Amino acid sequence: MKQLNDQVVLVTGASGNLGHAVAHAFLAAGARLALADRAADRLPAQFPDLAASDRHMLCGGVDVTDPDSVQRAVEAIVARYGRLDVLANSVGGYKAGAPTHETALETWDLMMNLNARSAFILSRAVLPQMLSQGSGRIVHTAARAALAGTANHSAYNASKSVVVRLVESIAAEYKHQGITANCVLPGTIDTPQNRAEMPNADWSKWVPPAAIADAFVFLASDAAAHITGAALPVYGRS
Repeated sequence: MKQLNDQVVLVTGASGNLGHAVAHAFLAAGARLALADRAADRLPAQFPDLAASDRHMLCGGVDVTDPDSVQRAVEAIVARYGRLDVLANSVGGYKAGAPTHETALETWDLMMNLNARSAFILSRAVLPQMLSQGSGRIVHTAARAALAGTANHSAYNASKSVVVRLVESIAAEYKHQGITANCVLPGTIDTPQNRAEMPNADWSKWVPPAAIADAFVFLASDAAAHITGAALPVYGRS
């Protein structure tokens, strides 16, 4: 069933492990994809079938921490399709491991920029178009770590908690204007990088990217039309 047939979906971080899964989940749901990534060359290599398609659009060289870069991408998408129905933001990063007094300011800035600033810039860029068309779905990636502070993760925990509060604020502001805002809270994602870093872990308890991608599609679908301001846990069995 094509539950998002012809909906225009912006997927950010599309060449990453999660973004790649999110893109394919929306493709299977019938959406028109605008795939954004910071690297200009990765998208054609990962999505060769979409590169030559009239239905889809590859937006390489988009820095989601740069408002001008994001604005240009959104304008290009609207110019091509005349609308933008869904923001599916898979961008995020992790750096931790030290107590707060040993955490470099550069680590704090990196986490805030990559996880929190990006979500704010993307939301601010897509909301005017969604307001003008009277509808829209915003789905961000937060993390289980957003729900409570843990030792040696202060910058990461704080940055992900910002995403949850941002989503709640957007939901409150636009709930009467046809726009919903939600986020997913992954646990440990089963990626090659995580397996390499934690070779002795029980990988079967981790959550596969495809399961998180299914949550994105659900939150963007009509089935979730009355859900806004939610932080949806997708923890796997951990």
